[in-house]
Amino acid sequence: MATPTPVPPAPPFAPGPGFGLRSPAGLGLAAAVLLGLVAAADLFACVADQMEASAAQDLLGGGVGEDLLRRAHRADTLYNAASITQGATLVAAAVVYLCWLWLVRRNAGVFEPYGHRMKRGWAIGGWFVPIVNLWFPRRVVLDTWTASVPPGTRVRTTPVNAWWTLWILSLLVSRAAGRQYADAHDPGELVSAARLMLFSDALDAAAAILAVLVVVHLTRMQQRRILAGPGALPAFG
Repeated sequence: MATPTPVPPAPPFAPGPGFGLRSPAGLGLAAAVLLGLVAAADLFACVADQMEASAAQDLLGGGVGEDLLRRAHRADTLYNAASITQGATLVAAAVVYLCWLWLVRRNAGVFEPYGHRMKRGWAIGGWFVPIVNLWFPRRVVLDTWTASVPPGTRVRTTPVNAWWTLWILSLLVSRAAGRQYADAHDPGELVSAARLMLFSDALDAAAAILAVLVVVHLTRMQQRRILAGPGALPAFG
């Protein structure tokens, strides 16, 4: 009887460079567009804030008459419309952005499994836990950014730091402006509150624009690394 030929053991599984990676192009584009709409809504709110401050300034100066009352009513209507627009665009952008962030954080774990200070779950959870949401999201994005930089390329984290700084400033100023607006009992206080809200909305618009730049650049960095491996994926933009 012939002796059976021994079957050599299977080699250990070694995933290729693109194993476990998914293209962030679609979500990145959607997040960038929606963040752009957030910035546009903030600029719309800046116009409403200016009209509100102007109407209150006229009242403070002793102005009277039906024309002034109509202007004040239009200012209030525009202010309320801007607030609704800001809320709607922010919610839509937040949902898509968090989906995008989860995906790029997942990809970054393939690029650099040991270069992350936060678990993957913090990519979403970090935004909702009080106090730590002041710095955990930045840390997640920063580590994801660093892990996604193509090999041999210098790591520049200025866009991430600039975006987060403006975002935190806009939150703080917005809360102060909201309290001041709610406590305003005369035209003078209303003028001050409207001007502070104008500054807050301008900060938020700038933060949204920087967020677009971060999303676009991080998405493109990951696409370059994915395309460098087997099985090319559709490029962003």
